[in-house]
Amino acid sequence: MKSKAVHGMLSLALGTACAATAVAQTDLDRTTLPIPEPKYPASTVLDVRNATPPERFEVKAPKGAPNVIIVLIDDLGFAGTGAYGGPISTPTFDKLARRGLFYNNFHTTAVSSPTRTALKSGRNHHANNMGGIIETGTAFPGNTGQIPNEVAPLAEMLRLNGYSTAAFGKWHETAAWEASTAGPFDRWPTRQGFDKFYGFLGGETDHWAPSIYDGVAPVKVPEDPNYHFLTDMTDQSVAWVKYQKALTPDRPFFVYYAPGAVHAPHHVPAEWVARWKGKFDQGWDKLREEILARQIKSGLVPKGTRLAPKPEAIPDWNTLSADEKRLFTRQFEVFAAFLEMTDHEVGRLIDAVAETGQLDNTLIFYVAGDNGTSAEGGRNGMFSEMTYFNGVQETVPDMLKFIDKWGGHETYPHMAAGWAVALDTPYQWTKQVASDHGGTKVGLAVHWPKGIKAAGQMRTQFHHVIDVAPTILEAIGLPEPKLVNGVAQRPMDGVSMRYSFDDAAAKDRHVTQYFEMFGNRAIYQDGWFARTIHKAPWESKPRRPLADESAWELYDTRTDFSLIHNLAGKYPKKLAELKALFLQEAERNHALPIDDRVFERANAELAGRPDLMAGRTSLTLGEGMVGMTENVFLNIKNKSKTITAEVEIPAAGANGALIVQGGRFGGWALYVKDGRPAYDYNFVGLKSTTIAAKDTLKPGKATIRLEFAYDGGGVGKGGLATLYVNDVQVGEGRIERTQPMIFSADETADVGIDLATPVVASIGSGSKSKFTGKINRVTVSVK
Repeated sequence: MKSKAVHGMLSLALGTACAATAVAQTDLDRTTLPIPEPKYPASTVLDVRNATPPERFEVKAPKGAPNVIIVLIDDLGFAGTGAYGGPISTPTFDKLARRGLFYNNFHTTAVSSPTRTALKSGRNHHANNMGGIIETGTAFPGNTGQIPNEVAPLAEMLRLNGYSTAAFGKWHETAAWEASTAGPFDRWPTRQGFDKFYGFLGGETDHWAPSIYDGVAPVKVPEDPNYHFLTDMTDQSVAWVKYQKALTPDRPFFVYYAPGAVHAPHHVPAEWVARWKGKFDQGWDKLREEILARQIKSGLVPKGTRLAPKPEAIPDWNTLSADEKRLFTRQFEVFAAFLEMTDHEVGRLIDAVAETGQLDNTLIFYVAGDNGTSAEGGRNGMFSEMTYFNGVQETVPDMLKFIDKWGGHETYPHMAAGWAVALDTPYQWTKQVASDHGGTKVGLAVHWPKGIKAAGQMRTQFHHVIDVAPTILEAIGLPEPKLVNGVAQRPMDGVSMRYSFDDAAAKDRHVTQYFEMFGNRAIYQDGWFARTIHKAPWESKPRRPLADESAWELYDTRTDFSLIHNLAGKYPKKLAELKALFLQEAERNHALPIDDRVFERANAELAGRPDLMAGRTSLTLGEGMVGMTENVFLNIKNKSKTITAEVEIPAAGANGALIVQGGRFGGWALYVKDGRPAYDYNFVGLKSTTIAAKDTLKPGKATIRLEFAYDGGGVGKGGLATLYVNDVQVGEGRIERTQPMIFSADETADVGIDLATPVVASIGSGSKSKFTGKINRVTVSVK
């Protein structure tokens, strides 16, 4: 009896301790993540039948915590949506704004990667080491392109607080030299807080033939002419949401839905384009007037607001030729279709949430642009964006050859800059220009029926993408963590917007914000806005040295919505005060030294960032090595090179790709066609040069070698290409021009197959291009 009593008392003691532990779960310290498991006392009970188990420890989100969705559209300016006066229908955005809130003073950083990291971390972009896009990282803190551990992203905070997390679409936050299957994977989405990732790592992709990942595994895209990435990523996101709510209905989710649209290339099925034919024949000047009239009528902008003047480089519509007007309207019809399709796909995700019955308690931030609309298409637009990156000027007659195919598989298009200015109405500038609201201000709809009483109301408080993360934490009831995964955290720079949800007249809480991008810089404080325009998107060089402060301007945004009244001469002391404040903020956020280089920063050696190929002159590859982006491949541009493939030819002969780099819009390929070895150089999709052997390869082992002797004398020059089989010359030819900067933003180097779009149309891509012999080794070397 005594033994039983002792064991009973011990069981009671253990049960009491466990109950105390269970009680403690309701008051967890969530400022340290992950939340440590409680320490259980050791049991002294011999027989499990006489013991009471402790309550299972599980970190759960606070009771009633909402699901969270962030939608981030790419390259869409202030006037991009219907609700903001735009000419393109966006019913999903408009409905969320009508049933929730919309903000007319919400800002981004003016460019992709910086906005994305700031949005998801709550810290300024330089604090994320993202002073520019990842492809332009440098050696300086604030600009390395490598997100530091002290700025843990929102997704990781939510995951460690009991949320399921997933990201779909564009990422563009992984350091350029880390974006390969060799890793490291610390800054890939699944190590940045997301349980699930389905999308592409870079800044853009071919929507007909994307280079995408599921987690860290490359995805084989269906060889279906009707395939489109927008539809695919939405299918994936819808399925994921339904799985979560079917299996764990009480666990909230966080979805980051970031399509590559409407960033170039503007790819959209023809049926979406047809309905926009003839809708924009009035041109961009008239369109700006129409947009502003709608903005004023709806109350989005104050009465009396005037259009800021167009940049001088944008021609008046009535001065264009008939051919120019025909081409430019077609470009915008395709863009309109691309945006309408994108908004439709967002709607499918929202509908899926509604089907689970949890839409009322889902907090949605629909951010209609990571920056202003892109003017990177230049004066005329382009059939292939790769021409822009390689300094090739396309002519209107050249582009008219593709007008009926615009937006389809055979184009990689961008539109004329005049349309970008129109979609940034009423402002003057566009994407990249961080010192103008046309570059930074975008539409924002916030929808949360359970948490927001107001519906269809506008908010005018100044806010920035860094305010989204702290807003979400406050809405859920979570503190900002001080320690994440053992690393002390830099406090968030953002201010929660929650105070404005139910009080339209609430006093602004975000009162100071600096802006800087490639030398374009500005400072906002309590309605005052000081800025300098340092470089336009289409300009290859800055307008003046960084030390030249003669072009700073001053505006009072409280009375001058479109920034047209420069008060620098009237209030020189205020301007001097704000310029000093800019330098203080720039220093505090690691924005100094300012780097206004653009194309030079694309070169890892010049920029000073890590390069996997640094110091190497050769790269040896094996069959099956595919998906290597230019950032992790030997740079063969602007120099002589040798490509050697050691192969085995079967008795029946062989066909297919030996090694390729790039695709339809620029690249090169060493391959075998009808048993004959050949080399093709595809210059920006406009001209292809072929050097081929006359005789077929004999069965057995063979060494196929291509030697290219570069002319020198600068970048983008030509050279002599010579083809050898077993050291015997079998072909020779001149290649007049080569691409100096880039082959593709997302297409890759592949051994034994050509993934995505084909470099050589005659051998195709995907399974059609797979080499039918055996590849023992491929060596690429440069001089």
